[in-house]
Amino acid sequence: MKHIITAMLAAGSVFAVSGASAQTVLKWAHVYETSEPFHTESVWAGEEFKKRTNGKYEIQVFPASQLGKETDINQGLTLGTTDIIISGSSFAARSFAPIGVTYYPFTFRNGDHLVAYTKSDIYKELNKGYEEKTGHHIIATTYYGTRHTSSNKPIKSCADMKGLKIRVPDVPAYLAMPRACGANTAPIAFAEVYLALQSGTVEAQENPLTTIQAKKFFEVQKHIILTGHIVDHLNTVVAKGTWDKLSEDERKILGEVAQEAAVRATKTIQKSETEMVQFFKDKGLTVTEINRAEFQDAVAKNTTFEQFGYRKADWDKIQAVK
Repeated sequence: MKHIITAMLAAGSVFAVSGASAQTVLKWAHVYETSEPFHTESVWAGEEFKKRTNGKYEIQVFPASQLGKETDINQGLTLGTTDIIISGSSFAARSFAPIGVTYYPFTFRNGDHLVAYTKSDIYKELNKGYEEKTGHHIIATTYYGTRHTSSNKPIKSCADMKGLKIRVPDVPAYLAMPRACGANTAPIAFAEVYLALQSGTVEAQENPLTTIQAKKFFEVQKHIILTGHIVDHLNTVVAKGTWDKLSEDERKILGEVAQEAAVRATKTIQKSETEMVQFFKDKGLTVTEINRAEFQDAVAKNTTFEQFGYRKADWDKIQAVK
């Protein structure tokens, strides 16, 4: 019976009759583990949406790629196999390239700058462009963490990265900073990064501090370099087909609970990050600050916004956000 129910959920929104009223089941999918705030807060949002719509909607949250990898769940918005997803702007940029400007290195000063951006006019403009292109709606954005570098080689400057063998996800904007500094990048699957670092296949990698801690990369690395090159974030996206079926009041409620969940998850991540530097020092790793301007200059000299499909005017507007 469990397998039958799962198959029904995967096929599309399910309408279950309970007494005299019909209940609509919506599928909320993401790729994160059940212990992470992106999941726990999604579950909370689903329960709140059910409560605030007087039980009309039941949201089933599918974590850990149960409905497919990130590419799959994004496609599911159009295919009707997902109603709501949490996904990075790098995937939204595959449909509307300009929204990916938020992944251009050193766009955000810190997590607080990202949060301010989510309340700005340029945020609304970019989301509107994505909506017009796809029909899907971004209703909230959650801080994922600031990406830093870990290495077995000490790094104090951009020049120190020359020739460094570093694992970086195969996303153009992620590759920009390491390549601008002369590093040799390798797109190793995330699940294989620990072994690759341990064996010396690569010497370094980059991820938020919370990820470095959770995946135990600190066990096979000697240095943490606070490059802060990308302030990563995730969007909560509602499928066009689902959005069109909601009333104005229901859209408002869904937006409110998604925003509240994003704020709660963001605060959890930011609190965890403040504890990470000391954690790594206690583990015997060297933690190094960088000259941000030096790295930023290298990126500016070696990359253009246009090569990624971004617009510098959008980036300038984000820089002006206080």
